Amino acid sequence: MAMSFSPATPVRSIFQRKSLSPGGCYCRGPGYEKCHLNIGIAFTLRSAANYVRLGDGAREYSGKLIVAKRNFQKRTGIFRCATMEEIEAEKSSIEKDVKERMEKTIETVRTNFNSIRTGRANPAILDRVEVEYYGTPVSLKSIAQISTPDSASLLVQPYDKSSLKVIEKAIVSSDLGLTPNNDGEVIRLSLPQLTSERRKELSKVVAKQAEEGKVALRNIRRDALKAYEKLEKDKKLSEDNVKDLSSDLQKLIDEYMKKIETIYKQKEKVLSM
Repeated sequence: MAMSFSPATPVRSIFQRKSLSPGGCYCRGPGYEKCHLNIGIAFTLRSAANYVRLGDGAREYSGKLIVAKRNFQKRTGIFRCATMEEIEAEKSSIEKDVKERMEKTIETVRTNFNSIRTGRANPAILDRVEVEYYGTPVSLKSIAQISTPDSASLLVQPYDKSSLKVIEKAIVSSDLGLTPNNDGEVIRLSLPQLTSERRKELSKVVAKQAEEGKVALRNIRRDALKAYEKLEKDKKLSEDNVKDLSSDLQKLIDEYMKKIETIYKQKEKVLSM
C-alpha cells in the first residue's frame, strides 16, 4: 500500500533505519566490514534544503546512502632506495672498520711478543705487569720509570716510593720468572740467560700467540662478509659486487696474515740466539 506524504514531511522520517549496531552504524555493504565505530550514517540528498518537499504531482525523490568505511586501515610500508652515495658510505665504513681492527690485532701480537723475555734486557717485558695501586689495577709502566742499565738487567724506579712493595709483589706474581731486588729506592731485575728448555717453552708460547692473531683476523673477515651479505639482502649490492668485495677482502687478510708471520719469525729468531 502506498504511503501518503504531506508536502512538509521530513525526509528523515521516511528513511527509517530498522536496526543499528551498538555504535550507531550498520556498515554491511559489499567490501565493508561490520563497523561499530560511532560515526553514524550520512545521507547525501540531491537538495540544498534540510527537508525535501514533494509537489502535487508524484515528484520522485532520489537519495544515496553513504556507507562509512572503517577508519582503521592496514598501513603499508614505504620504501626508499638507497642512493649511490649512501651505499658507498656503508662500504667505506665496513672497509675502515676492517683495517682498524686488523691494525689493532697486529699491535696486540707485537705487544704480546715483546712481553716474552729473551736473552737481552727489554723494558717491554714488563708491559703486561699490573700493579694493585690504591685498590686499582694499573700497568707498571704508568707508575714507574723502567730503564736498562745494561744488557742483562732492568731498573724500575717508581714515581711514588710507597708503591715499591706492591710493585715487587706484582713482579713476583707474574709469569716472567724474575726475582726483584728492592733496596728501598728502586727495584733491580737481573735477567739470567735462557736455558735450552726455557727457550723451547717460550717458542711454543710465541707460536700460540701468533695463531691467536690469525684467528682474530679470520673473525674480522667473517664479520665483514656478513656485513656485505646484509647489503646484498637489502638490495644495495648485487651478487657480483659482493664477490668482488669478498675477493678484495681476502687479499687484505692475506696481507695481514703475512705481517703476523713476519713478526713471528723475527721473535723466533731472537729466542734461538
